Amino acid sequence: MTPPLALDIDGTLTTPDGTIDPRVFDVLPSWDAPVVLATGKSFPYPVTLCHYIGIPETVVAENGGVVLADEQVSYTGDREKAVAVAEEFESRGGDLGWGAADTTNRWRETEIAVHIDSDEELLRKVAAEYDMEVVDTGYAYHVKTPGVEKGVGLKEVADILGVDAESFVAVGDSENDVSTFHVAAESYAVANADDRARAAADVVLDEGYMDGTLSVLEEIADR
Repeated sequence: MTPPLALDIDGTLTTPDGTIDPRVFDVLPSWDAPVVLATGKSFPYPVTLCHYIGIPETVVAENGGVVLADEQVSYTGDREKAVAVAEEFESRGGDLGWGAADTTNRWRETEIAVHIDSDEELLRKVAAEYDMEVVDTGYAYHVKTPGVEKGVGLKEVADILGVDAESFVAVGDSENDVSTFHVAAESYAVANADDRARAAADVVLDEGYMDGTLSVLEEIADR
């Protein structure tokens, strides 16, 4: 029986250049089980990707802050407090790093993302003062409410879909995928994964990015 999938996007469905690997459009539409895109990106990104891939819009976005499944949307996390952290960070000389348009945060509803080249020490200090946490995805620092996790969001999706959360196969590459790995029956870290993801995964793959993900999907399909 084909298992459901929980797939990170950046570093997992992408090329090393950060673009979506075109093989996504070949393999995922024909997958005979639910596919959940679980990402740190703001809500519109994975929804749009689902649309263009041609799969149902089933999403865990903003590191678990927003969940969409079967046309049901739920939100978790204190956006106002995350904004307060960002404002205090900037008042102390920090820079969010996205420029005036800030398309990274413009549509973000439950957290704030800060550029990976920003002052991590200062950001973590300010976040702690507001009882918020910072997660390093390798692409950005995410200021979020403690307890909001991709894995919690995946359990909610599974509930809505009537699927056992422990039946999922998860593939990811960073710290924010650890909670998903703990929920899934099988977890795989692509070769480019960070140390925390590698330590939490059942298997660390020899291939990176979409090459690694594709190797998992091909192995599962051949069972």
